[in-house]
Amino acid sequence: MGENTPGPEPRPGILDIDPYIPGGSGAEGAGPIYKLSANESPLGPSPAAIAAYQDNADQIAYYPDGSATALRNAIGQRYGLNPAHIICGAGSDELLNLLGSAFLGPGDEAIYTTHGFLVYPIVIKGRGAKPVVAPETDRRTDVDAILECVSANTKIVFLANPNNPTGTFIPIDEVRRLHAGLPGNVLLVLDAAYAEYVRRNDYEAGVELVSTSKNIVMTRTFSKIYGLANLRLGWAYGPTEIISILNRIRGPFNLTGPAIEAGIAALGDQGHLEKAIAHNNKWLGWMVGELSALGLGVTPSVGNFILVDFPDDGSHTAAHADEELKKHGLILRRVGNYGLPNSLRLTLGTEKANRLVVDVLRKFLENEGSA
Repeated sequence: MGENTPGPEPRPGILDIDPYIPGGSGAEGAGPIYKLSANESPLGPSPAAIAAYQDNADQIAYYPDGSATALRNAIGQRYGLNPAHIICGAGSDELLNLLGSAFLGPGDEAIYTTHGFLVYPIVIKGRGAKPVVAPETDRRTDVDAILECVSANTKIVFLANPNNPTGTFIPIDEVRRLHAGLPGNVLLVLDAAYAEYVRRNDYEAGVELVSTSKNIVMTRTFSKIYGLANLRLGWAYGPTEIISILNRIRGPFNLTGPAIEAGIAALGDQGHLEKAIAHNNKWLGWMVGELSALGLGVTPSVGNFILVDFPDDGSHTAAHADEELKKHGLILRRVGNYGLPNSLRLTLGTEKANRLVVDVLRKFLENEGSA
């Protein structure tokens, strides 16, 4: 073949997909780096999870259990679920992609909200389907707006609850209303990656709804509060018919043995989970108060992160704030690709990191010529 001979071409629409860009992890200059860009747990994983991972090192020559039976049993025991209704994946991202592969194709539509997780349009477009964006109200999911977007071609509704990157949520009664308004052939995907952090009486991740419905799946992750992001570990709970479909198309050994063992151990360390919840409760309220006192806009959050709005005055923009924060080793998340060009998403970190963020931003805002 000559140099000018064209190579393989992807399906139509693939090159129109914007690749997912993770949060940054590096900054210029000396000193410690505080990565507050990926909503990772500042407490890290349970020591028991680390030990379990290390103890599995002598098994890495062998294939893992392709069904992740022990992990599904542990999840079922922890949350009171039937393991037969659970599927595990390499993070909830893999499960979202499996759902797209199973239920979307050319000519189909799938709905998500204005500031919904950017993996959703990747999943949708990657299957040749059409993404439909439902407007939000005050950066919150608007159930009526979603229902107005439903058409005869709609196959999936993706609902992140709480939502990333806004940190907002809708009460379980609104989720029920959304489900009741959907046709039976439309799959509602409840992405509850941050469920463990929510301290609201009107919030539920969706277990009861899934248990009593045929067209709902709930996805969860070990990447956030359990501190196992590097291991890529997630799970979904759904009707047996849907779980059976996903098992037909997932990779036969999609989880590693060490990850399975670490996940089981993490579930068993309730004390570490409670510490992570307490840390988040303390610093979420503190950070909101401090940032608001600086005159910055703060979207009410129930997760382990905060969406911060900066003045559009030419010198104190999100871009300039990001540059200044990086000088001090503070890595936040730019969210212009979410349609929020003058905002930064801030993951709550350690006490030292949290206090440093506020100190740097205070000096930044006081400096008239910061640009």
